[in-house]
Amino acid sequence: MAVVHQKLFTDRERTNILRGGEQKLILFLLKKVPGWVTPNFMTGIGMLGSVVVFVAFILAYHYGNTHLLIGIGGLLINWLGDSLDGRLAYYRHIPRKWYGFTLDIVMDWLSIVLIGLGYYFYASGPYQVLAFLFVVLYGWSMIIALLRYKITGNYRIDTGHLGPTELRVIISLILLAESLITGIIGYFAMAISALLLIINTVDTQKLLKEGDARDKADRV
Repeated sequence: MAVVHQKLFTDRERTNILRGGEQKLILFLLKKVPGWVTPNFMTGIGMLGSVVVFVAFILAYHYGNTHLLIGIGGLLINWLGDSLDGRLAYYRHIPRKWYGFTLDIVMDWLSIVLIGLGYYFYASGPYQVLAFLFVVLYGWSMIIALLRYKITGNYRIDTGHLGPTELRVIISLILLAESLITGIIGYFAMAISALLLIINTVDTQKLLKEGDARDKADRV
């Protein structure tokens, strides 16, 4: 069991808070996935979850903010597909490293765009710009991860103890809060944007130092 667990999660370094329980749950779910379900099918499930979040925002705008609770289900579906697609390929010994890497990055970006777009339609007035900022800042964090991979050979999608799973949990709690207290989502959006800005700025500075060290090593 330990050997299987190690092989499934050695392609990337994880530092997020929930990684222990998350990896155990993923390993449990992999054993339950029917044989006809392919890794690409799971990728589609993940994308479907993002569409559900987008639809939840639209429904909430037209018919009331309690429909945002649908978005929590969408985030769960997104986690399921996004977490199991690549792991399923490794579990079945049919990994396509660079194909999967490319598909994962593209789908993650489209998912964030959909969620940001949904919030844009739901928000009003100046709060709409926060949807744009969220997409831009999250895109910046993705660029940092890719550049780190290029410079250091270490692919890491987490920032400190926060990763995509923790972000989904945070967004779910925000949707729950907004379904109870209309308008509070704007303050949370400002807080998340500010946090992403700080984290990205710090990570960029660290990456520049790593790039400088790599340049010096290459010259030697």
